[in-house]
Amino acid sequence: MTRDDALKLLSHIARERAFGRHVGSDRLIQAGLDALIAGVESPSLPMLAGLLRSEEPEAPGLFDQVLEELGLLFHPPADPRAAKWAMAYWVAGQIADGSLDPATGTHLIWADTAYDLGYPEELEPLVHCAHNLDACEESWGVSFEELNREALEAAKQFLSKRSAATAGD
Repeated sequence: MTRDDALKLLSHIARERAFGRHVGSDRLIQAGLDALIAGVESPSLPMLAGLLRSEEPEAPGLFDQVLEELGLLFHPPADPRAAKWAMAYWVAGQIADGSLDPATGTHLIWADTAYDLGYPEELEPLVHCAHNLDACEESWGVSFEELNREALEAAKQFLSKRSAATAGD
């Protein structure tokens, strides 16, 4: 793992936690250890990386301290609706860049975002893909891989519409 990969992983975990996803202490400690081995420097990083199993309850606080020291601490928008939209864009970005499986990502958007936003039209293609991927059967005549490609394309389209709207501001 390179230094950049380690920083990207720390940033990813920061967003996961900020969006309310559970991240176990063992994963926080491992990310700290990976970052330390990759050459990331932060005063609290060696403490995080060196936590023993009996010290796992200290991991979330130390992880946040490491993020603060590295300038990676992430705070979602205070407005709950804006935070849900930010999460949808973040998940779609992961689908689009290949770092998140399309079935998992579209399911997250469907279950954790679209429902809370009242199923907005902008998320409908991603929710549709989630439904198809969730219920996929051989009798449909469409492969799981094809449905994954459709989900990837839906994520890219969703992101491009945001980019176009941002460019028009």
